[in-house]
Amino acid sequence: MPCTTGRFLDIRRDPHSGELLARGGDAEAHSILQRAGFVAIVRLHESYHRVPAGLTEDDESRLATDAVGRLRAVGYHVDCDERFDTDARPAAYPTLGASVSHLAERLREATDTAEAADILAELTAPHDGILAGFEETLGALAEFFDGLGDASDPYTAGRLRYLADEHVRVIHSDLAHTRERLADRYAPHPGRRAYTEQVPDHEPERSAVCACPPPSRALPAMAPPPVGAARSRR
Repeated sequence: MPCTTGRFLDIRRDPHSGELLARGGDAEAHSILQRAGFVAIVRLHESYHRVPAGLTEDDESRLATDAVGRLRAVGYHVDCDERFDTDARPAAYPTLGASVSHLAERLREATDTAEAADILAELTAPHDGILAGFEETLGALAEFFDGLGDASDPYTAGRLRYLADEHVRVIHSDLAHTRERLADRYAPHPGRRAYTEQVPDHEPERSAVCACPPPSRALPAMAPPPVGAARSRR
């Protein structure tokens, strides 16, 4: 039986500290909470979410109510203070991250090196690939911190530029080289075969190695048994 504990959350004001906290949920729920405005707190023995510092009580309530609606809209069970209860169910749309994760699904279905290289190009394209966009975003964030005004902001900006220059570019270069190697190989994946719905003459049965999903349990109508058949088909 699958574990369902990650589908339950509690969003309440802590009776001792007065903080508005969200507890429980899985990675998807945590993503929803952060997009609603909550801040993740990760400690050695627990993790939870709180509202950002400096909000008024009304702003905190609006944030919590929005989070409750978003979570319930995608099937989470949320217990909450009465003030945050809502019948609203905001529409959920695919995120940019989900679009990128779709590349992983395509790679799991790729049957040859050319197909894998084409998919990897979405990451490594130098002008408009995902990694190029990520590097540009880090640079824009560094520029934002440059003019923010606190004493620590220049350090944060420098750290972001270091990540872009020393880490993202290394990953970009390495994956681009990997993509080039795949593009030059022109080899089928030995453990995967494209499903053509046809069985070659020399193979009486391909189902054991076919990469397609298993067939439906519903069977097509069978031809009538030959005349004189003595046993019924089980």
